[in-house]
Amino acid sequence: MRKLVAFNAVTLDGYFTGPDGDFRWAHEGSDDAEFSSFVAENARGGGELMFGRVTYELMAAYWPTAIAMKNDPIVAERMNNMPKIVFSRTISQASWSNTRVIKADLVEQVRGIKNSAGEGIAILGSGSIVAQLAPHGLIDEYQLVVNPVILGSGRTMFEGVKARLNLKLTSSRTFRNGKVFLCYAPAT
Repeated sequence: MRKLVAFNAVTLDGYFTGPDGDFRWAHEGSDDAEFSSFVAENARGGGELMFGRVTYELMAAYWPTAIAMKNDPIVAERMNNMPKIVFSRTISQASWSNTRVIKADLVEQVRGIKNSAGEGIAILGSGSIVAQLAPHGLIDEYQLVVNPVILGSGRTMFEGVKARLNLKLTSSRTFRNGKVFLCYAPAT
């Protein structure tokens, strides 16, 4: 079975976007060499990327650009070349390389994808996807980068989750820029 990881940047008060969808705060502190190295190393992993429509459109608007290649060449190369899945009811065709669009039932499709042959899968951003999959036990690992900022309001990546999900910390790492990486797995 393929491993499904949810990776997201969050604020200290638990939001992955501000009330207006802003997440510029997640890029603050990127001048920390240790953190930049962590991001580049994380991007070297294999597998497939998974997005909801909103995150997909943001990523597709940035990573194929010359600015992305200049600012983050390793990450841009990986993002552009990795296979990608976007779940959307409104997009019929993807413009970003190596992307397929799936319109069918999210939970059933992800179950099938996880049971297929291949490397791991990473959900980037896409809080609505995370919130829909988490209650079904389909996410094997939650990787969070907690940013030293408080927004006061916004959206959590677990918005709409009704039942308690027990997790256990499997690893953590603190960076000089104040960001903290936390990795959790479902507690069984």
